[in-house]
Amino acid sequence: MQNEPPKPELDEETIAFAQRVFQHARAGQAQDLEDLLRMGLPPNLRNEKGDSLLMLASYHGHVDTVRVLLAHGADPELANDRGQTPLAGAAFKGDMATIQCLLDGGADANGRSEGGKTPLMIAAMFNRTEIVDTLLSRGADLQARDAGGLTAEALAGAMGASDAAEKLAKATGQT
Repeated sequence: MQNEPPKPELDEETIAFAQRVFQHARAGQAQDLEDLLRMGLPPNLRNEKGDSLLMLASYHGHVDTVRVLLAHGADPELANDRGQTPLAGAAFKGDMATIQCLLDGGADANGRSEGGKTPLMIAAMFNRTEIVDTLLSRGADLQARDAGGLTAEALAGAMGASDAAEKLAKATGQT
């Protein structure tokens, strides 16, 4: 068995730069990120939790930053260490503009996050009916089941998200 060479240590300046880059994504500083991306910053750069720049921008509802990252090749399906995708993060936060931008940029309406939950399930659980409608119109599977065997409708009901549960029941023809 060969010994691997020691990994280089990052200096304080490099660490500070990386922190600034991720802060640009969190804060929605689209122009700053675009400048860096044009200089060669990898669009799928991830932090210690596996959050990509796109995940951070999506979760924090910065649609202009999401648009810039997608235009530079960021992967809309790149999940973090917890298995969460940018679309799932945006569904959780309830940001419609980001949802539409991610879908237009190639995000899978049926992409699975931790526990097998789809963006539709997450939107339904938090009673985000407008997002439920959008996801359904973009091909989200009403019958998909999470790791526990529950559909978006069942999850919405369990969370007390009655508007979403009712909407999904109508969509499946159960009312």
